[in-house]
Amino acid sequence: MSKPPLPAAAVAMLSKANPAVITTLRPDGRPVSTATWYLWDDGRVLVNMDEGRKRLEHIRNDPRVTLTVLDSENWYTHLSIIGRVAELREDQGLKDIDRLAHQYQGNAYPRRDRRRFSAWIEIERWHGWGTLKDSDQA
Repeated sequence: MSKPPLPAAAVAMLSKANPAVITTLRPDGRPVSTATWYLWDDGRVLVNMDEGRKRLEHIRNDPRVTLTVLDSENWYTHLSIIGRVAELREDQGLKDIDRLAHQYQGNAYPRRDRRRFSAWIEIERWHGWGTLKDSDQA
């Protein structure tokens, strides 16, 4: 596993709207993975969830997460980010989910009647594969 900062090629890939899966920990310690949108923003990763999502409860109980992002053009190339949610806050005005929706769909998030929460993930370690494989990795 490598430590931040990420190389330019990894940042370039993370800056695109790629498929991603976030893993959180249940109260009993078992991991659970869920497909998610993400947004790379100045060295941190933004994810957003509806107030009723179980992963919001998981993050509140244990901020450790892993986010795996697959390059949409070549899924063999992928990057896993190991870190923790350093900031969790209500998404006032749904500004963050709109940023994510614009990245993935090109328009504002359509559902406006439920509270949402933004989680900012700080990277502790990362692992790349394919064209992002770190030369120090086996």
